[in-house]
Amino acid sequence: MTPATRQNVLGLYRKIFQIAKKWQSASGQPEETTKEKEYIKNEARTLFRKNKHVTDPKLIEQCIEECEARIEIGLHYNIPYPRPIHLPPMGLAHKQGRKLRHQEKLRKISKPIYLKSHDEVS
Repeated sequence: MTPATRQNVLGLYRKIFQIAKKWQSASGQPEETTKEKEYIKNEARTLFRKNKHVTDPKLIEQCIEECEARIEIGLHYNIPYPRPIHLPPMGLAHKQGRKLRHQEKLRKISKPIYLKSHDEVS
C-alpha cells in the first residue's frame, strides 16, 4: 500500500469515528442514537479489520469507494444502515442450468458498490 493510500484509508477511518461521535438518529431518541452510534463504530471496525491484509491496489480502491459511498448515503439519508436494493426475482429461470447461473451473475454485477461487503459481514 502506498503512503498516500494509507493516509486516505486512515483518514476515512477517523472520519467514520468523528461521524459516529456527532451522530443523531432521525427519531431523536437517545437510545436509538446510542444504538446507531454503536452500529457505525462496530461496522467500521469489522470491515476495516476484515480488509486489513488486502494488498491488491484495485481491491483497495474498491473498498475506499464503497466506504465513501456508504458515508455519503448515510449522511444524506440520516440512516447508518445500508439501504436495501430491489432486484428482479429469480423465479423465471430453471432450478439448474445456464439461465440460473446467468441470472445469479447479473444479480451479483448489479449490486451497488455500497453493499458489496454488507453480505459478507452480516
